[in-house]
Amino acid sequence: MQILVTVKEVGQLGDEVVIDDGDVAESALEYDLNEWDEYALESAVQLSETLDDVEVVTATIGPERSEETIRMALAKGADRAVRIWDDAIANDDGDGLLDTRTRVELLSAVVEREEPDLVLTGVQSADATFGSTGVALAEAIDTAWAAVVNDLEIDADAGTASVHRELEGGIEELTDVELPAVLTIQTGINEPRYASLRGIRQAQSKPLDVLDLAELGVPADAIAGSLVTTAMYEPESSSDAELWEGDAEATAGQLADFLRDSGVIEG
Repeated sequence: MQILVTVKEVGQLGDEVVIDDGDVAESALEYDLNEWDEYALESAVQLSETLDDVEVVTATIGPERSEETIRMALAKGADRAVRIWDDAIANDDGDGLLDTRTRVELLSAVVEREEPDLVLTGVQSADATFGSTGVALAEAIDTAWAAVVNDLEIDADAGTASVHRELEGGIEELTDVELPAVLTIQTGINEPRYASLRGIRQAQSKPLDVLDLAELGVPADAIAGSLVTTAMYEPESSSDAELWEGDAEATAGQLADFLRDSGVIEG
């Protein structure tokens, strides 16, 4: 059995937003594995630990920089990884911003190449938060799917996944999905493990294939995205916060003066 886990590197903003040439400056970002994908990866690794003969493969779309992130997925238990990148992807819109259709086009080619029994994705990514890639991928490869899964069991003999979902209005759904299938994994389904030192060392020797469009059989014109960054700016603050420092007596007096000057209190 093979489980394919799609993972994404996301940039995390620090305390200060720095805009450079119409985009967030690289110096202001720290890159990490998307939180929702961590839960999907952990689900796959746990299944590999409880079922016989399971291979966990991770796939990501990203430049060479993202190899550090996907190596972390290998350190946490994935068996091998696939990174997709091409100059045509990098130059599509100049900033690596890919819409869902483009991501699905690329990931579909990976699915066709790998032929997994199960595909796991995070419900959404922390940067774009579209929450659409997993379901759109299932539609593209014409397979069963279930979204927002927070509990999962696999019956390998029956070829089914028993999934639990929490829906709106407090409704809980338990259903069986026939494999192969795509499942989008919600946070809280498990407790993602930390990468051990041994795992980090082993990850350096695990296979990581880098595939371009030609190797995936995807024509360059098939990934022409519709998303374009038109502007990037810090939003205007609607109000300012005033901070006072000192002990309780001093700050209480300053607060009283502020409220009095603002007309909130009298006297």
